[in-house]
Parts: sequence; structure tokens; C-alpha cells
Amino acid sequence: MKSSPNFFKAMLATLVLAITFSCSDDDNGGQPPIEQEQNIVEIALGTPELSILVSALSAADGNLVDLLGTDGPFTVLAPTNAAFTAFLASNGFGSLDDVPTDVLAEILLNHVISADITSGDLAAAGAGYASTNASGAGGNNISIYFNTSNGVRFNNVAAVTDGGADIDASNGTIHIVDAVIPIPSILAHAAANADFNSLAVALGAADGDLIDVLSGDGPFTVLAPDNAAFSTFLDGADLGGVNTAVLSQILLNHVLDGVVTSSDLVAGGAGYTNTSATGPGENALSLYYNTSDGVVFNGISTVTAADVVGTNGIIHAVDTVIDIPTVVTFAAADPTFSTLVEALTTLTPGTDFVSILSRTEGSNADGINPDFTVFAPTNDAFTDLGDLPGEVVLTQVLLHHVVGGANVTSGDLTPDGDTTAPTLEGDNITITLPGTDPNIADVTDGAGNTGIGIIAVDVQAGNGVIHVLDTVLLPDTTN
Repeated sequence: MKSSPNFFKAMLATLVLAITFSCSDDDNGGQPPIEQEQNIVEIALGTPELSILVSALSAADGNLVDLLGTDGPFTVLAPTNAAFTAFLASNGFGSLDDVPTDVLAEILLNHVISADITSGDLAAAGAGYASTNASGAGGNNISIYFNTSNGVRFNNVAAVTDGGADIDASNGTIHIVDAVIPIPSILAHAAANADFNSLAVALGAADGDLIDVLSGDGPFTVLAPDNAAFSTFLDGADLGGVNTAVLSQILLNHVLDGVVTSSDLVAGGAGYTNTSATGPGENALSLYYNTSDGVVFNGISTVTAADVVGTNGIIHAVDTVIDIPTVVTFAAADPTFSTLVEALTTLTPGTDFVSILSRTEGSNADGINPDFTVFAPTNDAFTDLGDLPGEVVLTQVLLHHVVGGANVTSGDLTPDGDTTAPTLEGDNITITLPGTDPNIADVTDGAGNTGIGIIAVDVQAGNGVIHVLDTVLLPDTTN
């Protein structure tokens, strides 16, 4: 029987198809093709309620669509269309086109965290801070506060919507939120975190329009006592009973000019800076920091949450209200003066130096009145002295380091000349400017010893000032 050409063509086509399918099965092991997981941008494009977000990402500076298409990982807090509509209306924008593109970019970056964070991660932490990709004070990344006590909320202005959590993408996670999250100032951060409720109330109650002050451009560094710190400080009293002028100075004692990060403090190790509070002569009060065991201020207040960044500054949460310091505060806080503190306390029990040098009011019966100028020898200075004298002589030696009734700063000294000052012991000391290198100034003590070095100046307390000495001053024991 003769076969037709069409029959051979059909057989050939069948053979080709069989070979093709066989090769295809060999390529993928006989498994169906794996579906490619979508990235954050692709998911947003396919989600109708995020259409304004997609438009905003395209319109903003910074090629944000390209950024969020990279590997990441990212966590994106994605505002709904309703959230954008409300944001535009509340800020006086007629449409998305009216928002400056650089501003829009920062707002959007405030919703992007460079880590893959699930709702489970947030719930496990309970509450805390993360860093967004928006830029804040000092070029640091803006912080965002989260709290999971009632749903998942960010900066107490936006909540994750029902069913909007944990949308998994190839390069991170999306959480859909019900509000656009404004870029926070330091005051907005304080308002968002309920742990700072007492601080917010105190700022409003104090003299000096401190809310207006801290709403300014700054930048500021704020050491923010939490509610427990205020409760301990008030010790059962009502905040309304605190003199508002005093309250203002206490609060300003927690405010530094400029942006000081925890890394800056750690790099410094220990030392002094100035706060916005003022002491005698309207001089800025000093603040001592030490990072040998955490970050501690004036020896009493420890940082519990560092580097909360806002648009106009940075917050470090602290566990103790930092009261106005006395000269005793700094001597006790600074380990450089540990031998001096021992001399003022355990080695001279017959004189209550701590109470005397903590005085803030005058007209005392013994005639020893603030302000005090204290010339404070370092531990090394006492070591160089050798064995300390007995209590009677040591008491006179210590009194020889204190000038009463005067807050004598370095700026009050006679330039290119001598300044003579009477000490509580009775003998004069003479301070000479400029000092011999490397001294800032030289001191001649009551015994006539010269070349004693002032090596640091103007540690300003609320009741006086400290200058640091490299040698112990000795009084004239012959008079």
C-alpha cells in the first residue's frame, strides 16, 4: 500500500513535538515553572489602594521607584489613597503635583526602613524606635516610633490597616498604613511617646516659652527624662507646685546646642559640655558626661534610649531628672576628683564640706556664703603631694582652695597680669595670666609656691565655678 505525503508530514510533526516536550521536561526536571516573586514596587503597582503612593514615588526626587526595586531589604509603610488625600487636604495642597518634589521625597523616605521588619518583630519588641531613610538633624536618619499596645502604630499618627500587615515582597515587607507620617521634630517625638508625657506637661508649664524654643530650627540635643524620672524627682509633689522659673532652668539643663550623638559622647569618653541653663553671671551651666559604663550625665542620669533623631535635633531618653548642679555635684561625678572627695568627706569628718559647698543661699551664720570659686586638685596632684596631713591641717588646706562669695571665671581674671583672691582659710592666692606652657594660668599659693598650673577652667555650677589644678595649694602655716 502506498503512503501519502501528508501522512509522512503528520508523523514528522508528531516526532518533533515529542522531542520538544521531552527536552523541555529535561530542562526543568519535569516540574511546572516557578512563579517569580514580585518586589515592593511591583506589588504596589498591582494594589489599587496604593495608586497615589505609586504616583508619588514616580514624582518625587531621588529615583525612589528604582531604589525600591533594588535588593533592599526594605520595610515600606505604605499609606493608602485615603491617607494621601487627607494629607494633601490638611497641608493645603490641591493635588500631588503641588507638593515640592524634594519635600515629597523626604516624606516618602520617612516611610522606608532599610531592614525587613515583620509585624511579629514589632510585637516582640513592644515599643521602640527604628531609623527611616529620611534625613534629619546633623545628617542623621530620622527616627520613627512604633508601639504595639493597641494595634501597630507609628509616631502615634498612623496605624497598620486590617489585613495590611506583612505583605511579603522579594526585597522586603509592606505594611499598609492609614495615614501619611509627617517628618517629626523633637517635640513631635516627645508627643508621640507616652513615656514623655510628664516632660511635655513640664515644657508647657515652665517659664520661657520652652515649647516655642524647642520648635525652632535648632539643632538641639535634648536629654529627655521619662515619666518615672519625673515621678522620682517630684517625690509625691505636684508639678504645679514647682516654681515655674526654677522649672525652666531645670528643663534647660537638659538642652544642649547642636547635635550630639551617642557616638560623639563615646568618642569623647568623658568631659564637660554646656547646657542652655544659666548660673551665676548668666554663665551657661556645665554638664559632665562619662561613657565608661553606659552614657551617664553628672553621675546620676543614664541614657536609656539614644539617638532619637528629629528634624531639628536629637533626643536621648534618660532615667533621672538632672537637677541644677552644685560644685559638689561635679566633684562627686568626675572620678578625676575622687581623692579630693575623700579628703572633703571621710578624712575631715569634723567639717561638713559637702553641706557647706552645696549651699545656694547666703546669710549663713558662719559667714561662708555662695557663690564659690573652687580650685580643684586632680588625683595626680594629691599623689604628688605624698601622704596627706592630719585632719586639722588638711581642713585648712582644703579651705585654702575655696574663694567664697564670688563666682570668678577665667574671663574675670586680669589679662596679662595678676589677680589676688582671699580664700576661706584666710590666706590669699594669686592667679597669673597667661600661664607658663602648658598651663592656662599659674597660681601662687599662700605658702609662696609658684608655677602651680590651672589646667582646665570654668566648670560652671549653679552655686559657683571650678578650675582644675595640677598641684595642691598649701597655706602659710606660720601665721
